[in-house]
Amino acid sequence: MNQENTYDVIVVGGGHAGSEASLAAARMGMKTLLVTLNLDMIGFMPCNPSLGGPAKGVVVREIDALGGEMGHNIDKTYVQMRMLNTGKGPAVRALRAQADKHKYHSAMKYALESEDNLIVKQGIVERLIVEDDVCKGVVVSTGTEYYSQAVIITAGTALRGEIIIGELKYSSGPNNSLPAIGLADHLKELGLEIERFKTGTPPRVKSSTIDYSVTEEQPGDDTPNHFSFSTPDSLYLTDQLSCWLTYTNLKTHEIIRDNLHRAPMFTGIVEGVGARYCPSIEDKVVRFSDKPRHQIFLEPEGRDNEEIYVQGLSTSLPEDVQNDMVRSIEGLEKADIMRSGYAIEYDIVVPHQLRPTLETMKISGLYTAGQTNGTSGYEEAACQGLMAGINAGLKILGKEPLILKRSDAYIGVLIDDLVTKGTTEPYRLLTSRAEYRLLLRHDNADLRLTDIGYNIGLVKDDVYEVFKNKKAMITAELQRLEKLRLKPTKDLQEFLASKQSAALKDGILASDLLRRPELKYMDLIPFLEIDQVLPRYVIEQVEIQIKYAGYIKKAEDKVEKLKRMEAKKIPVNIDYHAINSLATEAVQKLEKIRPETIAQASRISGVNPSDISILMVYIEQGKIAKIDSEKA
Repeated sequence: MNQENTYDVIVVGGGHAGSEASLAAARMGMKTLLVTLNLDMIGFMPCNPSLGGPAKGVVVREIDALGGEMGHNIDKTYVQMRMLNTGKGPAVRALRAQADKHKYHSAMKYALESEDNLIVKQGIVERLIVEDDVCKGVVVSTGTEYYSQAVIITAGTALRGEIIIGELKYSSGPNNSLPAIGLADHLKELGLEIERFKTGTPPRVKSSTIDYSVTEEQPGDDTPNHFSFSTPDSLYLTDQLSCWLTYTNLKTHEIIRDNLHRAPMFTGIVEGVGARYCPSIEDKVVRFSDKPRHQIFLEPEGRDNEEIYVQGLSTSLPEDVQNDMVRSIEGLEKADIMRSGYAIEYDIVVPHQLRPTLETMKISGLYTAGQTNGTSGYEEAACQGLMAGINAGLKILGKEPLILKRSDAYIGVLIDDLVTKGTTEPYRLLTSRAEYRLLLRHDNADLRLTDIGYNIGLVKDDVYEVFKNKKAMITAELQRLEKLRLKPTKDLQEFLASKQSAALKDGILASDLLRRPELKYMDLIPFLEIDQVLPRYVIEQVEIQIKYAGYIKKAEDKVEKLKRMEAKKIPVNIDYHAINSLATEAVQKLEKIRPETIAQASRISGVNPSDISILMVYIEQGKIAKIDSEKA
């Protein structure tokens, strides 16, 4: 075996999942190889040039708290930053950044190239080296073999990718990159269950041909916000680019309806399953025929180019129809299309075949992450890549895997949904998928996950020291406010009256006063006996933890009950057919998914509470027959 071609971890694909996977493994001390189809597509954004939004924005912060790269990279390359849902509670607030897509790619590529322990190569992986159901490396199209202890496939939409525009259909990865055909076929040969999904993009139009005067401006925020907890406010961009809002209209919808006979979605050309939460415009017009218009956001793809991403107009209609459709929209009457919208079909590895570590159950040492697992979105891909890289490294080091619970992070929700429930369409993370979203907030991702990131070696010492200082300040101020009693002075009573807040009849603890919804911490500073104003991110945390203390306590109590179920492990070699009292559907689902804990089993569709009770009794009494050698 050629030692030069031997690594600890090999990552296949350099998109958002592959970038995080290779960086995580390398930073954990693994000798890592990243093989990707095109070096110019590393960290590329072939679809929407943005990161964040509801749930997704929290994921980017969780990636950062664990020691990943996405938050750092977007903070260096955004053109607009905006906090969404500011009028709502902290559980649904979300940061969103508009990226300079080319600078984002360049910065991520440089981060990979400059990382110790990481080699980046351009190449096409055709096959895996698998011996006795153990993955030991990859073979590229030139015939070169690379060996490793773990392989992570992050192929995005390249696996047998096909682009569709009208009646035109041709083999391609995203943005007319090379498809991965040999690898897709080989995964089937290995016995992995494969399905076909579809996604798509809208046209890009030339900025100078848009009449922005008839659209609604969507500027960025003046108040500093960042995806990385390490980014200082001094680096916040003040010269931000705006996005612009316009709408489709009845004429647009008429053009689409008149051409449905040419729409690949309705003619049978498109075979893959698309995402319901990001439908094409032709799908929206058909499904929501009662709506006279749909929102269209005009989003810049960077400072140094003219391309504008027409968000909300994803389509695979023929080019002539796309042109008529675009020019029917207010502000776009003279717009020139620079790139046509298209649909792309691709293969996925059905995710119920994965362990919670993202290692395949069938082949030891083989991990999959990102859109290969049936998800949609850069953020969902990146967090999976990070977790696959971490778990590959931990396995090689002989350490326990990192499995985030649903109460730990949105990352935990996403992975548990994939491996436990599976997905029949491109999976998109939503706040509604999280039972404990009050605990999984944008603002506290570092408090939830930085200790974990530090303990596995991804969070640097200097970053960890800053985190500990922040945590200490929060704790100290919370304790101080729980003890500080405010007297009903004239100044305080007048202040309360100005805020239409009830007057004090006696002294009150500062924490109790702050719990009043109409009062803010900054309002109370003159009365809080403060020597020095605390950093805004400390104040934010203090205020949230005090105001929502009751709700947070209820959520934490539910988490404690869940932890008891998570602690009940299911034997790896369990034979569900040996449990006569289980319902037939439950046996089939349990055999298929092979849950690792009682809590995971309880979340499987088709497994009822009565099945869980029976399963727990059998496990506790040790009555379950083990799988015999033939079944194993």
